[in-house]
Amino acid sequence: MRDPLETRPDIKVIIPAFNEADSIGKVIHELPKSVSEIIVINNNSTDATEENARNAGATVLTEVRKGYGYACLCGMDYLAKQSKPPDIVVFIDGDYSDYPEELDKVVAPILNDGLDFVVGSRVKELREEGSMTPQQIFGNWLATSLMKLFFRATFTDLGPFRAIKYAQLLALKMQDKTYGWTVEMQLKALKQKLTYTEVPVRYKKRIGISKVSGTVKGSIFAGIKILGWIFKYSIK
Repeated sequence: MRDPLETRPDIKVIIPAFNEADSIGKVIHELPKSVSEIIVINNNSTDATEENARNAGATVLTEVRKGYGYACLCGMDYLAKQSKPPDIVVFIDGDYSDYPEELDKVVAPILNDGLDFVVGSRVKELREEGSMTPQQIFGNWLATSLMKLFFRATFTDLGPFRAIKYAQLLALKMQDKTYGWTVEMQLKALKQKLTYTEVPVRYKKRIGISKVSGTVKGSIFAGIKILGWIFKYSIK
């Protein structure tokens, strides 16, 4: 009889983190036991993010080039060098705005239905008031509306809490180094005809100030990057 542990999917989590010392330990501790490895990418933090992540039991990598995409690509490079690749990769932010314990819910469509890609959708009824800024809400609406218009997509969110089969993640050949990472993944999933769905997830106010939506500069650059990716793919 086969050991049930041998049949479990190997799920690894990538967490980009820049100055998330107060939240990173909470995220790590609340991820479920179904995860085999938690990989935190310390993205040039100036606080105790690295120390706190390591003390919480995560594998900690360093990426000195600042940018969400740079951090995610660093995590993917680490996975590529392992002798046994994972089955599923989950991305989640290090700011504790998501509910890490919902990971099993996010990966369920992959495990139960064989889908390739799942996005955790921060639906209004499950969102804590004030957890998303007006510019985030508008940006999500605009981006997903354009994806529906150009690609007949059913996405409603660009949420950072997401799961994807590792083989399909590699096939996407991700490139974006900064704010466009999430929309690039969704656009490429559409272009490559991956099977996908969204799962409603809860969302709360993050610990600390957002490095993107919390500043005017960050919001503008994120919006430009997101729209740039959409129009790039719409004319291909």
